[in-house]
Amino acid sequence: MNESNALLAKQFHQSDEIAFAKLMNRHHQLVFRVCLRILGHRQDAEDATQETFSRVARYLHRWDPKRPLEPWLVAIAGNRSRTLLAKKRTVQSFTLVSDPPCEQVHADRDAATLREELDLALVQLPDCQRTAFELFHHRSFSYAQIARKMNCPEGTVKTWVHRARGSIIQQLRQRDVVAGNRNCRQGDAS
Repeated sequence: MNESNALLAKQFHQSDEIAFAKLMNRHHQLVFRVCLRILGHRQDAEDATQETFSRVARYLHRWDPKRPLEPWLVAIAGNRSRTLLAKKRTVQSFTLVSDPPCEQVHADRDAATLREELDLALVQLPDCQRTAFELFHHRSFSYAQIARKMNCPEGTVKTWVHRARGSIIQQLRQRDVVAGNRNCRQGDAS
């Protein structure tokens, strides 16, 4: 019997370790290929694949079973690979230079972590919101350009981008990635 990803995830949530093993076996090649393409080294790709599935096991409860699992896995694999690549560069630069770690290294690591968390949050958005958000923030499209590309009114695009921002911020706060006082409003003086 070929169980769906959603069924296997549900079984895993009910402490069925075999269900997670089936998910890993089903998607191992996809995750490994993504990691190998980014890292270019088989051993590093195997390490990143392992880290990817470790992260998936920890956060599978956050995946929306109404959405395909594969894009979520690819986002995590890509982020784990880029993080591993950044760590390797940092280690290599430290072996060449005897200086202590600088603020830039910590900033780069924090930025990589934030990028990974943002990608995880983006995967959870409805397609229209994610597309509008990415076109606006990543590709610097205007609202009018996005409206033409998505064949909808400009006001709808503004709503999608606004809702996407709110949802992303909420997800990042829930995962303690960003701090925020929900009781403060812009313009309030303390």
